[in-house]
Amino acid sequence: MATQDAASPWVFDTRELVRRPGAMTETSRTVTAPDQIGTDVIAVKAGDTVDLDLRMESVMEGVLASGSVRATATGVCVRCLDDLDLPVEVRFQELFAYPDRAAHHHEVAADEDEQDEGYVLEDDQMDLEELIRDAVVTALPFQPVCRDDCPGLCSECGARLADDPDHHHDVIDPRWSALADLAQQGTDDEKKRN
Repeated sequence: MATQDAASPWVFDTRELVRRPGAMTETSRTVTAPDQIGTDVIAVKAGDTVDLDLRMESVMEGVLASGSVRATATGVCVRCLDDLDLPVEVRFQELFAYPDRAAHHHEVAADEDEQDEGYVLEDDQMDLEELIRDAVVTALPFQPVCRDDCPGLCSECGARLADDPDHHHDVIDPRWSALADLAQQGTDDEKKRN
């Protein structure tokens, strides 16, 4: 387990709640994304602001963190390749277990095939960065579009279909192309005679 940086804006102190079931506190904080949160197509860029509203509640097993995250993801429409900004608002809820309770659960679950790693308080502090990253990434669309009815690009020439809704190409079946050439040749011959 990596040691968390207590000075990180993603780390919250829970000392006033620890081992006092029922105690609760709420806080809001604006932090800066240290790295890109998302995919190559759409993401909250490194350096962008992320707004957190957090409720921390002491329970028997640890501290229950719940709240919401707001940010703006930027990317490109997968249909027309236009830039887009997508507001992201995600709710989250996760238990940060006391270290002794987490160790007890690992001992009890040692015989089971699946063990839930979960989150653990470290020195009575919770680091929300990984939790928030996971929540935001799963909320982002897999294939973002600028609008639901975006027509995209022409598969023949790459023209934006939103700019020219009547755009089309006369596509001739290659099996008939020899006849099309003959027809064009006949038209050209007739123009020469006139």
